Amino acid sequence: MEYRLLGRSGLKVSTITMGTMTFGGVGWAKTVGDLGVKEARRLVDLCIDAGVNLIDTADAYSDGLCEEILGEILGGPRKKGMLIATKARFPMGDGPNDRGLSRQHLIAACEASLERIKTDVIDLYQVHEWDGLTPLGETMEALDTLVRQGKVRYFGCSNFSGWHIMKALGVSERGHYQRFVSQQIHYTLESRDAENELIPVSIDQGLGILVWSPIAGGLLSGKHRRSQATPQGTRQFAGWTEPPIRDENRLWNIVDTLVDIAEGRGVSAAQVALAWLIGRKGVTSVIIGGRTEEQFRDNLASAELKLTKEERTKLDEISQPWLQYPYWHQRNTANDRLSEADLSLIGPYLNTPEN
Repeated sequence: MEYRLLGRSGLKVSTITMGTMTFGGVGWAKTVGDLGVKEARRLVDLCIDAGVNLIDTADAYSDGLCEEILGEILGGPRKKGMLIATKARFPMGDGPNDRGLSRQHLIAACEASLERIKTDVIDLYQVHEWDGLTPLGETMEALDTLVRQGKVRYFGCSNFSGWHIMKALGVSERGHYQRFVSQQIHYTLESRDAENELIPVSIDQGLGILVWSPIAGGLLSGKHRRSQATPQGTRQFAGWTEPPIRDENRLWNIVDTLVDIAEGRGVSAAQVALAWLIGRKGVTSVIIGGRTEEQFRDNLASAELKLTKEERTKLDEISQPWLQYPYWHQRNTANDRLSEADLSLIGPYLNTPEN
């Protein structure tokens, strides 16, 4: 297992993070999984034995039950080197202040998570989604307070846009607060939207990147194929709608390429999709989830899979999105003065026809 620095922090995390959304099975999470303590403990131990040192959860997963299950497994004396990440923002009650990124909600949510997880500190506390009503100064000051109180060691964001992140970093600098060390984003071969702003801002500003749903909710696992019925027992069969698929033919072209490479290497399509992500510039760690030991073992194996240059080129080309404005204009007129962050997006298009 490889370990990478999380942004500009001194914290090293494994290139694979364990996701826990399959723990609990309450509410909307029923479509993802309903693992109890016994089953979850076996999977946590499996990941730890493979070298994973970061486990990701959220208060909104199964209305807090997911954190409680993790607390039963890891609470008290922490297994040596294990790091816990959780999130807050979504509703945790019916009151008007039981959601969002206000000082009131964030501090209360953090204290509730600490109690559920049975720990005295959260290693990485992430704001789970943007809140356009709470002033960012209030949010960043509250997060800084949690660090100074010793309840949180580092904090990051999730599902922010590029301008949201830059505004937050500016607020932190002016207020002399701790800053985001990472962002958790959706990024896959099928959905490369993050390359427009989120990857460049991470490279430019020194943010680590944790990737959620790295095989697109199972769509890139090889189980879903062109002109075949949706497999029973999958999220899609249960009505899961993330990520939205806007070009089905493009999806199947990507899957066909994944399967072709996987068969040539004697591995699964999921491993190839994960290995592609782990090798992308700016990516720190991919978050894997599942309901079975077989799924986790397969995904964990991607940490050791090194794709060839030719294999990466095939995947890059079959999944290449349209170059959006203003990037096509910058490609055409500003390519004599592009930074490393600029080139992370525009670079692959410099020698390609107009698109």
